[in-house]
Amino acid sequence: MAGGSGSGGVAASAALVGSELATLFRRRRTAALAAALALIPILIGVAIRLAGDGGSGRGPAFLDQITNNGLFVGVTAITVATPLFLPLTIAVVAGDTIAGEASHGTLRYLLIAPAGRVRLLLVKYLSAAVFCLAAAITVVVVGTLVGWALFPIGPVTLLSGVTVGVGEGLLRLLGIAAYVAVSMLGLSAIGLFFSTLTTVPVGAMAATAILAVTAQIVGALPQLEWLHPWLFTNHWFGFADLLRAPISWDSFADNALLQAGYIVVFGALACARFLSKDILS
Repeated sequence: MAGGSGSGGVAASAALVGSELATLFRRRRTAALAAALALIPILIGVAIRLAGDGGSGRGPAFLDQITNNGLFVGVTAITVATPLFLPLTIAVVAGDTIAGEASHGTLRYLLIAPAGRVRLLLVKYLSAAVFCLAAAITVVVVGTLVGWALFPIGPVTLLSGVTVGVGEGLLRLLGIAAYVAVSMLGLSAIGLFFSTLTTVPVGAMAATAILAVTAQIVGALPQLEWLHPWLFTNHWFGFADLLRAPISWDSFADNALLQAGYIVVFGALACARFLSKDILS
C-alpha cells in the first residue's frame, strides 16, 4: 500500500511537471522571450560580418575574436545577455509562476487534491529552472549556428593560450550554458517568492528584475566589497574559467553553493507565505 501510494505520488508529480512545462513552452510569451534572446547572437554576428574586424579592444569580451573563429559568437552573446537580458526573461517567467495563476483565477483549481501547495510550488520552480536552462542554451546554440554560417570555424584558443579542437570547444560552450543556467536559479527562487506575495504578475516580475539590477550595481561598488560574496550575482561571469586549461572548478562550486543558499532561503519564504495565504482566486 505504501509503495503503491508512493509510486502514485511520483507519477502524479511527474504528470504535473510535464503539464506545467508543456503549458509554459506553448505560451506565445515564452516563444517571444526565446526569440528575443536568439536575436542577440544574430545581431552580434550580422553586425560584425557587415562592419568587419572588431579588433579595437572595445565592446563585450571576446568580440574581437569572432572574425577569426565563429564559435566566439556564442560566447560573446552569452556575455552580453547575462547581465540584463537573461535576468529579465527569468524575472518574467518566475514572477508569473503563482501570481499569474491567481490573476487568471486558476490557482484554486490547481490546488485541488492531490496537487497540494508545496507540490505546486516545487512544480512551478522546476518549470522556471528548466526555462533557465532553455534560455541559456538558446543564446549559445543560436550564437554557434550564426557563427558557423557567417565566419570560419576552427580550433579554439583558450584564455590560457592552449588551443583545443572544435569538438571540445563546442562542449565547453554547452558547459558555459549550463553554468549560466545554474547562475539564474537563485534569481528564479526570488521571483517565485515575490510571485506568492501578489496577484499581479507584473509587480512580481518588476520586483525580481529590479533586484537583479540592484545586486549588480551593489556588486560594482568597491565600498560594499564586504557584501559582494553574498550577492547572487557575484559569480555570474565565472564561466570564463571554462575557457582555461586546465579548467578551474572553484568558481563552479562557489556559484552552485551560493545559488543553493538562495534557493533554500527564498524557497522557504515562498512556502511559508503560500501555506498561510488565503487563496481567493
